[in-house]
Amino acid sequence: MRPLYETQRLMRGLRRAALQRGVIAILDLGTSKTACLVLRFDDAAAPRTDGVGPMAGQARFRVIGHAVTRSRGVRFGEVDSMGETERAIRTAVQAAQKDAQVRVDHVIVCLSGARPQSFGLHGEAEVEGPMVDGWDIGRALASCEVPDMGPGREVLHAQPVNWLLDHRAGLSDPRGQVGERLATDLHLLSVDGAAIETLLLCLKRCDLECAGIASSAYVAGLSSLVEDEQELGAVCIDMGGGSTGLSIFMKKHMIHADSVRLGGEHVTSDISMGLQVPMAVAERIKTLHGGVVATGKDDRELIPIGGDTGDWEHDRRVVSRTELIGIMRPRMEEILEEVRARLDLAGFDHLPGQSIVLTGGASLIPGLDGLAARILGRRVRMGRPLRVQGLPVAATGAAFSAAVGLTLFAAHPQDEWWDFEMPPDRQSARSFRRAVKWFKDNW
Repeated sequence: MRPLYETQRLMRGLRRAALQRGVIAILDLGTSKTACLVLRFDDAAAPRTDGVGPMAGQARFRVIGHAVTRSRGVRFGEVDSMGETERAIRTAVQAAQKDAQVRVDHVIVCLSGARPQSFGLHGEAEVEGPMVDGWDIGRALASCEVPDMGPGREVLHAQPVNWLLDHRAGLSDPRGQVGERLATDLHLLSVDGAAIETLLLCLKRCDLECAGIASSAYVAGLSSLVEDEQELGAVCIDMGGGSTGLSIFMKKHMIHADSVRLGGEHVTSDISMGLQVPMAVAERIKTLHGGVVATGKDDRELIPIGGDTGDWEHDRRVVSRTELIGIMRPRMEEILEEVRARLDLAGFDHLPGQSIVLTGGASLIPGLDGLAARILGRRVRMGRPLRVQGLPVAATGAAFSAAVGLTLFAAHPQDEWWDFEMPPDRQSARSFRRAVKWFKDNW
């Protein structure tokens, strides 16, 4: 854990430096689109440098530049072709810099793939001084026993979601309070390390410094869930092009995250194969005429497919909207059934609040909220991202939930494991415990 701990601390340091300079870029690297927003922070309200998190101060910001381009070289929310992805990132960042008329060297990026997996950890430590300080918090976090995440896995988020001080539970910030024993519940999100390393290498090839990485499901929940939903318990379903992300919030913290490797592009692919048309034509048909609920008049609504093959019969084909819905609905049902299975495994039924919010570009298909409510067995709300200052109207739709949430993640970051100093003997103690476990299992 030490190399990852140091890497994340380095990213936090780069973020502080960028915020002090007042300008930073946000990069939403999706399967269907790459969005870049340039943020300018108010110097008078810039966060203090004595920590990162809600308790370290919040910053006012506004969007001064934006750009969107079609993603290339990204599949299932992960980098698939380094050269194509590099070209898309350069195109988006350069266009955003031109719109903002400022140069940006540091970016905060989010990704939707890398097979996320959540773990719940618990740690506790004695309070050494008269009151709780950052050192006590670091020792409590260091006492959490990291589970066996599997080979090649790395930690993307490690956030304390609950603090307990003696007999008092549910504390949001124990610093400065008096007590004898401090305990914490930690949510740890692990991802495929190779996907993270590839993304960092791609940003380096674009001459960009990575000042932070976040899960798209997490930041989409930050921007789409209202305060009551984050407090009582809700799930945000971010339906992207290559994958569908799930994030469950409770007490204003993410307590679980998962991902389904199916998204809107799979629906487009089904239309392309079913109607024998190119992907671009299938995307246009899905956007303009798509749906998942058929009505009586859909049989009479004929959709021209078009084409330029030179075959008169082929290029003047039409298809009824009922046939189009018959192609799209099975795939959307498959995605929602998989989402329901993941929610059941996560124990979503036990939350006091069980709101479900759909967001993301693929959630804009007409009738999807009703289909989701029937399959998931809950009331479903269509989510749109919060409005932030300077955000253009074109970037206020559900497709930009992750990008907008990433701006909130940059301006108001939550405390994470690597924001606190750890005891120097932490690594050796963990190695000793692993050695003891190995002897118990093998002798």
